[in-house]
Parts: sequence; structure tokens; C-alpha cells
Amino acid sequence: MLKQRTIQQVVKTVGVGLHSGTKVQLTLRPAAVDTGIIFRRVDIDPPVELPASATSVGDTRMASTLDRHGAKVSTVEHLMSACAGLGVDNLYVDVTAEEIPIMDGSASSFVFLLQQAGLQEQDAAKRFIRVKKPVEIREGKGANEKWARLEPYDGFRLDFFIEFNHPAVDATGQVATVDFSTDSYIKEIARARTFGFMQDVETLRGMGLARGGSLENAIVMDEYRILNPDGLRYENEFVRHKILDAIGDLYLVGHPLLASYVAHKSGHTLNNLLLRALLDQPESYEIVTFEAEAAPRSYAAPVGAEWALA
Repeated sequence: MLKQRTIQQVVKTVGVGLHSGTKVQLTLRPAAVDTGIIFRRVDIDPPVELPASATSVGDTRMASTLDRHGAKVSTVEHLMSACAGLGVDNLYVDVTAEEIPIMDGSASSFVFLLQQAGLQEQDAAKRFIRVKKPVEIREGKGANEKWARLEPYDGFRLDFFIEFNHPAVDATGQVATVDFSTDSYIKEIARARTFGFMQDVETLRGMGLARGGSLENAIVMDEYRILNPDGLRYENEFVRHKILDAIGDLYLVGHPLLASYVAHKSGHTLNNLLLRALLDQPESYEIVTFEAEAAPRSYAAPVGAEWALA
């Protein structure tokens, strides 16, 4: 039986919110079977619980934000991506502010935290959402068209295409495919950082965004080049980070997906609309477990070995 997972022990870290610039303490705690991933605003009395759910996502400007009973937790996608990559089903995430800390701009710090806590199998079958029929969302027309699609697939695969018309981005690979039956989340995706443009900084800060951004937690570009002294971590780090984001956004559906995700210039908004479209069409998916039959290779590795997505 392919089992659910949580962590073995409590782990903590402190960081700064990318958009808010606020210092925040993050605590990860084990959770019981079928809990799911629950974010908790522990700076509020009494604490407010915000389950990781596609229908709880409110603001999607530059990040995915959970919103419940007037409480918010933003920029959840990198931590959610790490949870998906390491196969964590059940987890409490305590935060002392309204944003998850950005750390180094990738998911690698959260992968490290989860590994430090240790993974633990639980006595219940892991549940998956298997896509049975294609579901697609499109926005815009012509050169401005963006789209994202989920299709049936025996595993988990992502194909992503970006287009920014910027010399530094154009010089790198703008198309990437990751199939987690053969590719490693930790090696191929987890270290890809978020990125932004200097000319957009003042506009974003006027909107209350990017207040905590720096060369320490993002790839930053002027009109022509990358400003980070150490350059890129991957030759195509930009599109790999968009895949990292998509993995986290899609995990907000509540269970791992058995699907092929294909996207053209998609982002947090389109990813969330895609999940909502899937959930609005019950005939397009089913909940499955692997108690007797063999699981797809993407999810078949046991605890103690490198997790298939890892």
C-alpha cells in the first residue's frame, strides 16, 4: 500500500516575506492521517486555520494567497511545492505573519526543513486525484494568449513554456519538461529561484508587493542583464522556477495529481482557475489509492529511499 506521509518532529525557521518585508517565524508540525496541509496564523488570538485548498485561494497577484475568516497567508506555493516534491500529505504550518518567508527564493530551504524533520509513513493509503478528461483554461488573444491544461497521464508530468521578451531570459531555455517518473525534484527543480525586473520594483512596491525582495532571495534583472553576481543555478532557471510554482499551486487541490500539466505563460491565477475548473467537473477526475495495484513510478519510492519526486 502506498501510504500517507507526515514529518517525524517539529522544526522551525525564521525569514522575511518577499512581498510584505515582514519578519516571520515558521514552524512545521506533524499532523494526523487525513489532516491535509493546514496553515495556522498563530499570531492571531485565537489562531486561525487555513487549509491548503484551491477554493480558499483569494489574491493571486505575484503569489498564491489563502484567505479564510479575514485571515490570510500568502506566498504558500514554494512550501507547497516542497511538500509535493517530498510526498508530504499531512502537516501543520504555523506562521506569525501573513506571508510564508521567502528564504532564498526557491523551495530548497523548505526541502531541507522537511528532511531535517524526517519523513514518516502513516497507516492510511495516500489518495490521489486522477485526471480522466482534459480540462483547460485560456486567457487573452494572439500574442497575449495564456493557457494551462490538465490531461490524463499515468504519473505526473509538467511541460511549461515562458515568454518574457527580455535579453537575459531569451538567452536561456524557455521550454522545459519534467516527468517525475524519471526526473528528480530536489536536483532538477527545488533550487530554481523566483525572479523579477528592476523596472517593475517601484510599481510593485506601490502595490504593497516585493518589499522584502533582494539579490539574496531572487534573480533580479535590469533592462539587459542578470544582476546577481553568481548568475543562474540552472541554465534554464527561469522556466524551472515557473514549474516549481506550478507544482505548489497544483498541490493546493488537496492531493497529488495523476496528470499531465501543459502550460503556456501560465501563472498563479491561471493555475488556480484550472484547479477550480477541474473540481467543477466531477466527471473529469476520480480519487484513487494504491493499496493492491502498483503505483505509478512517479510515486512509488518508499520512505528511507529518495522519494520519487525528490
